[in-house]
This record gives sequence, C-alpha cells and structure tokens, in this order.
Amino acid sequence: MAVLHGIADTALAKAAVYHPTGLLTVRIVVIALLVGAAALWGALDAWLRREDAGRTWLLASLVAGWGSGVLYVIGRGILVDQAGTAELRPALTGGAAFTALLVLIPAGLGLLVGARLNKPQPEEAEPEEERPSPTPRRRRAPSPTPRGTSSVSGRAARPAGGRATRRR
Repeated sequence: MAVLHGIADTALAKAAVYHPTGLLTVRIVVIALLVGAAALWGALDAWLRREDAGRTWLLASLVAGWGSGVLYVIGRGILVDQAGTAELRPALTGGAAFTALLVLIPAGLGLLVGARLNKPQPEEAEPEEERPSPTPRRRRAPSPTPRGTSSVSGRAARPAGGRATRRR
C-alpha cells in the first residue's frame, strides 16, 4: 500500500506541474482507486479468514503512511522538482497520518464485509470407481526344520565320512 500511495502522490505532483488548477477530478479518482484497493484487499483477507487481519492492517496502515511519505519525497525530488529534505517533515506528519487513515478505514470496512461473506466450499469430486485394495503378498510358511539340517531325516547333516567333526 505504501508503494501505491507513493506512486499516486508522485504522479499527482508531476501532473500538477502541467495543470496546476485542473486536477480536482483526477485527485478524486486517484483517492477513490486507493480506497477501493484497500477495501478490496481487506475484504479478501477477511474472506480467506486470515489470522490477525485487523492487527495486520493496523500495522500496514502505519507503514503505508510513513513509507508513502518517504517515497513521495524521493519521487518528487527525482522526477518533479528536486524537492529536498525540507519536504520530508510535512510528508511524515500530516501526509503520513492522512495516508494511514486512507488505508485503515477502508481496510477495516473491507474486513467487516469480507467476514460476512461465506467462504466457498471446494467442489466435491465425483467418486471414482472403487478399486479393490491390493492384497498383500503371501508369506511363505516357515520350514519345519531348522537351518543346516537335512530335510529328509530331520537330523543335522554330517560330513562325508560319517563322523561328526568337533570344533576346537
């Protein structure tokens, strides 16, 4: 919001150079657009059920006030008439307060309106054909004889010679 307000203020100052007396309609339209942007954005935040939206908009309005004041002085100094730091004090006091209210009040109204709107429910997808769940792979039954034994007689296998050898 600070950038929008800073751009709008600088553009109005640039236009005032060429038409010093005929900007009433342009000023009204610019303020209406800025108010509409804040109200729409606030309503969208409330409609989406953003957490702590009121506090966020309060802080955003303060930042927008000071930020747009600084951006206005910088933009005016570069693009319009080389304004100096003498313009900074009025921009950060009265201009910042006006901008903060121009953001806070419409955003607050947007929060009230947006909270009253029902959030759209996601459309339910049509149920697909139910596929049978995959069956688990069958496990082989354990063998009845322990490892290292012959499956024919159930006794431990002996080395070729018929005698069992001992380990030393």
